[in-house]
Amino acid sequence: MSDETILVTGATGKTGRRVAQQLQDKAVLVRAASRSSQVRFDWADHATWAPALRDVTGMYLVAPDLGSSQAAENIAAFARRAAEAGVRRAVLVSFPHTGAPGLDLGHVAAAEQALGTAGLAATVLRPRWFFQNFSEDFLRDAVRSGDVRLPAGQGKEAFVDAEDIAAVAVTALTEDGHAGQSYELSGPRLMSFADAVADIAHATGHDIRYTALSAETYATEQRAHGVPEEWVQLTIGLYADVRSGSLNTLTGDVEKVLGRPPRDFTDYARTAAAQGAWTA
Repeated sequence: MSDETILVTGATGKTGRRVAQQLQDKAVLVRAASRSSQVRFDWADHATWAPALRDVTGMYLVAPDLGSSQAAENIAAFARRAAEAGVRRAVLVSFPHTGAPGLDLGHVAAAEQALGTAGLAATVLRPRWFFQNFSEDFLRDAVRSGDVRLPAGQGKEAFVDAEDIAAVAVTALTEDGHAGQSYELSGPRLMSFADAVADIAHATGHDIRYTALSAETYATEQRAHGVPEEWVQLTIGLYADVRSGSLNTLTGDVEKVLGRPPRDFTDYARTAAAQGAWTA
């Protein structure tokens, strides 16, 4: 058993729960923390910070509203508290270098830099769209409907597996050589949403198609389904980034850190289908 204890925030999320599991597989003690976990952690409630940090040597940080001034201030204050408590390493999940719609990159940079300023050996992860958005999140119902209707055109993105993101985080938290590094995490190939949906259709044996919509039609359909306007506008911006080609790049950082290529979407789709991800 390792003598390290790693705090995992957002421990019920797509990457957080995978980080926790992979750390446990390496016999590393995990303090899984969220607003609903046994060890409660809330960025907005500073009274939850000290119990979460007690005897912790490293931490995995997922912060809501990263890019806001409040998130930058919270991360800076938490980093100082962590360093005072004896934490040595930190991994922060951030955004790709291209940013995101409406994102204040100045606040993002301030949050990232605050970790090192506090004296922590910090690593920043900048992942692309998760594979698991298709099977565990907001695209799952669209896949199950048989028609994935999005305003992403034929733009391509370097979708990445949440398992690979977690593996990079675990490596940075448990091994030397990653302090001060920022890793752009992509999958092994560029794919359009049409490509991704075709892979899922092949894996499931079902007739599933991708329909490219205008932003206006997409917004109208989302509103008709009761989707909040804030989410409608956010996703329109995200899909616009894909459609524009601004995310049409690959990196080798997953392989650089892990010593192996990132997992391919086809393998993910086959496994998710076998596990019943899209079974009604």
